[in-house]
Amino acid sequence: MSIKTYRPTTPAQRQKTTQDFDMITTRKPLKSLVKSKKQQAGKNNSGRITVRHRGGGVKRHYRILTHNLPAGLKLRVEEIEYDPNRSARIARVKDQNNNYYYVLADTNMRKGLQFETGEQAAIEASNRLPLEQIPVGTQVYAVELTPGKGAQIVRAAGASAQLMAKENGYATLRMPSGEVRKVLTGCSANIGVVGNLQHQNIKIGSAGRKRRKGIRPTVRGVVMNAADHPHGGGDGGRHGTGKAPRTPWGQLTLGYRTRHNKKTNKMIVRSRHEGKRR
Repeated sequence: MSIKTYRPTTPAQRQKTTQDFDMITTRKPLKSLVKSKKQQAGKNNSGRITVRHRGGGVKRHYRILTHNLPAGLKLRVEEIEYDPNRSARIARVKDQNNNYYYVLADTNMRKGLQFETGEQAAIEASNRLPLEQIPVGTQVYAVELTPGKGAQIVRAAGASAQLMAKENGYATLRMPSGEVRKVLTGCSANIGVVGNLQHQNIKIGSAGRKRRKGIRPTVRGVVMNAADHPHGGGDGGRHGTGKAPRTPWGQLTLGYRTRHNKKTNKMIVRSRHEGKRR
């Protein structure tokens, strides 16, 4: 899982880095766990652009991951695969009934590895069990927020949360962002750390590589016209913003907090912003 650099035969090659994909054991996904993925280009069902800077890119097929594996399964890793739709690698696993699933691959998973799910599973890496059965201090990933719903948080490459405490039916987790929040102890999680740790160290290097990922160019607001952005306008000189940074729609940004969710405020013990410069 090392980073590859290239001889600087072009300016882009000088900056670009890639991964060596040494963990991947097959290039062909399982056909029954793949479905076609339509290109939306950031548009909604009315054809209006709701997410800017999307479009083009290489065609992809979506891999159907199972985030809520049933309890009592004994699984064997058949292959480690690349998934173009997420930063993490995925593992093709087979249970004792010869059913196949795709799951997130952690740093411990190798071809042939066996792991389990359910309350009776051992406290070992890759096993999935309820938080109430996991010892305090353990690193976990693919954590549920509602029991039985399936993993919703801590799913990106290299991510893990630490189980800090268990009290009154709630487990306290330190999230990758630094936030400390409570989750019901009945929620399940995998033990370990999501794989592909070097993902954050990759340098794209060229505009073309970004376009193949389906991401179109982005232009700063200060170089737009006044009609197009709150930062726009002026005589072409270099200016300060003159007011707090804003989005194209006038919403304060770059540090301004926009979280307003009273339902889950009680679950957050410590915000990810606490201790940082305000």
